[in-house]
Amino acid sequence: MAISVFDLFSLGIGPSSSHTVGPMRATLRFARGLADDGQLDSVDRVQVELYGSLAATGRGHGTPQAVVTGLLGEEPETVDPGSIEERYRGVLETGRLSLLGERDVDFGERDLVFKRKVLPFHANGLKCLALDGRGNLVRERSYYSVGGGFVVNDDEASTDRIVEDQTEHPYPFDTGEELLALCRREGLAIWQVMMENEKVWRPEPEIRRGLLELAQAMRDCVRAGCTTEGTLPGGLEVKRRASRLYRELVERPEDSLRDPLAVLDWVSCFAIAVNEENAAGGRVVTAPTNGAAGIVPAVLEYYRRFITGADDDGIVHFLLTAGAIAILFKKGASISGAEVGCQGEVGVACSMAAGGLAEVAGLSVEQV
Repeated sequence: MAISVFDLFSLGIGPSSSHTVGPMRATLRFARGLADDGQLDSVDRVQVELYGSLAATGRGHGTPQAVVTGLLGEEPETVDPGSIEERYRGVLETGRLSLLGERDVDFGERDLVFKRKVLPFHANGLKCLALDGRGNLVRERSYYSVGGGFVVNDDEASTDRIVEDQTEHPYPFDTGEELLALCRREGLAIWQVMMENEKVWRPEPEIRRGLLELAQAMRDCVRAGCTTEGTLPGGLEVKRRASRLYRELVERPEDSLRDPLAVLDWVSCFAIAVNEENAAGGRVVTAPTNGAAGIVPAVLEYYRRFITGADDDGIVHFLLTAGAIAILFKKGASISGAEVGCQGEVGVACSMAAGGLAEVAGLSVEQV
């Protein structure tokens, strides 16, 4: 099974890769399937059923809004986060939805159904149904949001959680032990192994450009979180903290950075900034999930701001190494919060960040 670093680091929206990004991709996939099979003109009504964790916590994670936005034809990578709520409310108020922006169909509150039972393959399940004017079924598909924005259907889930990419890598690895042994045998750093593997899909300049664009998106998210004040959505009246923390850190004397604990203060501030942007439904980079998306950008931002000699090469090496560690988790476990919980997601992200920073610092990952 071949996984790209761009599968693990992807642009999306908050607050959850499993509950927001995945469902949006699932309903978009359903709508595109109707169009590809010439069935779009036969559809007069669409229904979406949410199961398990998506039903239990979906409203708080923006799942209904994500479902509608995907049916409208939007992608998590390009949708304007600020438009989602207004468009969602517009659909519910009118009871009409423009499927892929091409076919007006019925869709209202009754067509978004929450069911606590769990579908066979995963806790994050949803079922999409398209009906004609007489109520006859045109198409029905089940999907599973398995973590990190990955989505599979019934057929794919029955064999594996990810649609297997059979691309052959020059340096394949499935475990950490295999990866480290490969590096020792070939005399390569982890980032070099990843770069050579990524080159089976795209040339090196494109890889570098893509990683630097993701890094810039991470930085934009940190900046937004550090400068935005107010209250987070959700009804609990949680006030944003990152902007206040950032101001306090900026006002500290310059020699305060000599205190080792100051590192934790800055990194924590950056991580909180990203997490608040995620909670607000803003643009984030899954790293490797939205639930733990603050850790990798926080460490990367500290590197850029405070480490002498920080440059684009270091950023690329950091993200490639972090991606290698994330791949180990994706192949051997789960990064879905519905299965492993927030602690598991954070643990994966911390491992990614530590490994990436070690590579940039010239340390062996085994020393971290």
